[in-house]
Formats: sequence, C-alpha cells, structure tokens
Amino acid sequence: MKLELGEAPIGKVASLARIPIAFRVEQVLDVTRTENGQGGFVLIARPIPTPYLKDYDAIPGEGPTQWARHFDLSHWGFIEARVAGRLVGGAVIAFRTANIIMLEGREDLAVLWDIRVSPDSRGRGIGSALFRAAEAWALANGCRQLKVETQNINLPACRFYEHHRCALKTVNRFAYPGFPEEIRLLWSKDISSAH
Repeated sequence: MKLELGEAPIGKVASLARIPIAFRVEQVLDVTRTENGQGGFVLIARPIPTPYLKDYDAIPGEGPTQWARHFDLSHWGFIEARVAGRLVGGAVIAFRTANIIMLEGREDLAVLWDIRVSPDSRGRGIGSALFRAAEAWALANGCRQLKVETQNINLPACRFYEHHRCALKTVNRFAYPGFPEEIRLLWSKDISSAH
C-alpha cells in the first residue's frame, strides 16, 4: 500500500463526508481526577450493557458538508490521504477562526477538527500519518499547540491521542445537553518542539 498525503483546498473538505466516521460504542471511559493534586486525570474503560453505533455526521448541522455554513474556513487546513488515487482518509485543522472557542483567540493554537480513515483502511497507520501531517501543518502555520476534542464514549480515539502524546487537559461533564451521557474531553499537545 502506497499512501499519498497532501494538502487539498479547503473548499473540497465536503468530500470527507464520503468516509464514514461512525464507530461502535462497547465501552466508555470513566474519568476521575488523580489524588496527587497535580490536576491529572485517570481514564478507566468500562463495558456498557447495550452497545450502539455513534455517528457524529448524523447529528443535525454537523459533518463536513455543514462546516462552511457555521465557520469561516479560509484559514483551515485539509490533508487528504489517498491510496491508488482513492480518498481513504483526511484530517482537518481549524485555525484563526473567531467563533471557535477552543482556539481561545490565540494565533499559536490549532484544533484538529476532524480526522477519519475509511473502515476498510483502518489499522494500517493512516491515522497516525494524518496526525503527524496535521502537527506539521500547525507548526508550519506558527502554532505551538494542537488541541483535540473527543468524548469518553470514543475509547479508540482517546487511546489514539494518548499514543500520540496528547495530554488530557479539560473534562466537561455537561458540554453536550443533547447527549448527557457523554463527557467532553479536550486534549492538548505542545508541538513547538515535536518536530
């Protein structure tokens, strides 16, 4: 498999909608603060009695086809992953966008807005290659940190970000009124010296 990564025009980001982001939830992460007073968190996986399918793109107003309706994408980055010319994954990096609170109004912070790999191509290192490319894109645009949002129901994503040396910085149990069982997890990685 020869993987080709490259930046694509942000105007083509809706093409990511062809790649499913849905995943099966069989476990959730229980989140507790560490006892040592250092502000860290402990994540413990717990099986749930009734597994289900979670699809972020199925939430009204969400997904790649909707982003341009809600945000100015002119400063965003879009990295495509292709194998034999076929789109198999992508990463989208939000940057310098006033109405994205996670960016904190900073010019040196980027948010990994979306990363996905087609189900038939997962487990081959494509996600890791996309993550590294997103880091490089952010660094090339003057960023010192990369932030990522996920939820405690997305155990594979949490393990992925841990593997890529992201630190869990913020836990919000009440971030999603429509999904009260989900806990918002914000990860951060200092990228100023990562490359």
